[in-house]
Amino acid sequence: MQGTLLGPAFSDDEIAAWVEESASIADREPRHALPQRIARMLADGLVVGLVQGRMEFGPRALGARSIIGDARSPKMQSVMNLKIKFRESFRPFAPAVLRERVADWFEIDADSPYMLLVADVRGERRLPVPPDAGRLWGIDQLNVPRSTIPAVTHVDYSARIQTVRRDTNPLYYDILEQFEARTGCAVIVNTSFNVRGEPIVCTPEDAYRCFMRTNMDVLVLENFLLFKEDQAALPHDESWKSEFVLD
Repeated sequence: MQGTLLGPAFSDDEIAAWVEESASIADREPRHALPQRIARMLADGLVVGLVQGRMEFGPRALGARSIIGDARSPKMQSVMNLKIKFRESFRPFAPAVLRERVADWFEIDADSPYMLLVADVRGERRLPVPPDAGRLWGIDQLNVPRSTIPAVTHVDYSARIQTVRRDTNPLYYDILEQFEARTGCAVIVNTSFNVRGEPIVCTPEDAYRCFMRTNMDVLVLENFLLFKEDQAALPHDESWKSEFVLD
């Protein structure tokens, strides 16, 4: 089995028609320049909603319908949980890493394309925990950075890993490669493109609605980039937060 990208996809022409119909504001980026631009936004601390290619089949978002961010940021976990996923701030996120670099960051050297295998962060990537951290409790203890990629490091130094290959997900791979070239880090945060309790988004309309209802900064629909600051605000209505049961 080569990937789980078995769902629907949307062409640039379909997305262009939707952008025009919805009166959204979007930049169209050439495919060759897209990974570098997304990597730059991630390095700048922006949170990006990514819709590209065929949707994943199954419970994991693997880069086709994902929300991605900088794993080096000590704030990224709480920002994604509280302002985007609308769930408890302690919930961990998974790292996506270039397959060739997984052993440089984690104590594993094997394929984990479906985000199923757990391994510890390598010792040299860990940070010393302050001596007084043992007196902390609950969220305060969990918020102590434990590695150079704190957004994806559990309290016991483990992480649930997704390895990425170019032959199964070329754009996602290229984003990671460009991010490493810019930052020296081959790891990013990957979480499913949805809020708590909601199904993963499928269509451009699904993605835009989730994007506008949360604090994501950028939405990437294939070769189109939509920035939150450019969009007309949705009518104020928070009733949607009660549509889905906490997961």
